[in-house]
Amino acid sequence: MTTDTSSVDISFLEVFCDVSGKNYRFTTGTKAEFAVSVINRKLGSLKSRVVYIEAVKEGEEGISFGDDAYLVNYGDGWKLKTVIDADFPVTEKKKVVFQRNLPQQFPFVPSSTSSNGLKSRRDLKPEGEGEQSLKYMWRIFFAFVLMFILGGLFTVALENLPRLILLFNNAS
Repeated sequence: MTTDTSSVDISFLEVFCDVSGKNYRFTTGTKAEFAVSVINRKLGSLKSRVVYIEAVKEGEEGISFGDDAYLVNYGDGWKLKTVIDADFPVTEKKKVVFQRNLPQQFPFVPSSTSSNGLKSRRDLKPEGEGEQSLKYMWRIFFAFVLMFILGGLFTVALENLPRLILLFNNAS
């Protein structure tokens, strides 16, 4: 018994990754953002990271897939391949690396303090964030103190309520 493969619908796409030299398979209708994150996860801690996916054909202009775009097979001669962050130009004056934000990565910000010119994750928090959290903690502490003071006042008032009622009854 033989199977006729010409009538079989190919329900997956292959994306070639320049960094690993492997083809990764995804189902038709996969979003490009998901494919990029899966490939980056499989690459692990390699230096180059996949930024986006594009369809290429010799002699044709490449077609880039945005994060929300669905991966599509454009037919004969077209291949899906990854574009890595090393493909982006670095300007000499500012040394800014152009990169799209990915779910598992923080954006790179130039810095003169680190050896590679990039800030660490701790340095990416907004200025004054520590001051805000300290103010917030003091407000919580103040709320607890106020709660205990009011609770104490109500307790004392309720314990002395019978005496207060007797005092008003005797006065009238």
